[in-house]
Amino acid sequence: MKGILGKKLGMTQVFTTDGKLVAVTVIGATPNVVMQKKTIETDGYEAVQLGFEDIKEQRATKAIKGHSAKADAGPKRHYREVRGNGMSEFEIGTEIKVDLFAAGDVVDVSGISKGKGYTGTIKSNNQALGPKSHGSRFHRSAGSIATGGTVGRVAKGTKMAGRYGGYTTTNRNLEIIDIDTDNNLILVKGNVPGPKRGLVFVKTTTKAKKHVEPAQLVDYTTEEAVAEKE
Repeated sequence: MKGILGKKLGMTQVFTTDGKLVAVTVIGATPNVVMQKKTIETDGYEAVQLGFEDIKEQRATKAIKGHSAKADAGPKRHYREVRGNGMSEFEIGTEIKVDLFAAGDVVDVSGISKGKGYTGTIKSNNQALGPKSHGSRFHRSAGSIATGGTVGRVAKGTKMAGRYGGYTTTNRNLEIIDIDTDNNLILVKGNVPGPKRGLVFVKTTTKAKKHVEPAQLVDYTTEEAVAEKE
């Protein structure tokens, strides 16, 4: 498995050469640094720890400073492990850039979903509405939460009103449309979890198909395209 940390910058759209519009999410992934390598002999499993986004020295603890010094890098705001031997060829201190992936790669993107605050069961759990007639007094309530089968006891895990969103979730099987190595950007087809500027983790998909034929995008930097605009 391969992976890189980045930030969700927002959404936009691109066009293919056959005239199709593709909605994409733009992920900014400045170079990650390999902070630590874990092996079966020393740790019981294989993994590579990545560090993302520099922070000031005075904002880091002594433990973080010491850990970063081993990789000859500054302290980082975010750390994440990529399990498996997919990145075992990278040594400690190596920078991981967006060219780790290529257009056409299929990835899973994890992030913390947008928090919606306290919501009722209709919105958060998609429960059915009650009668809408006048005087029913039961429009958007949860209804009965204990039955005779549970002897009047509310079962654990019963879906009720409460906090909605703000949990770690993963959008799977997303196609990488384009890679911008000059600006450290990844364009992923569709939406990914989280708000703008939210931390996301792009990794190789767990699905069987790891790569598809990349889409051919319109290049607006060519002389022909510039002439058409003029």
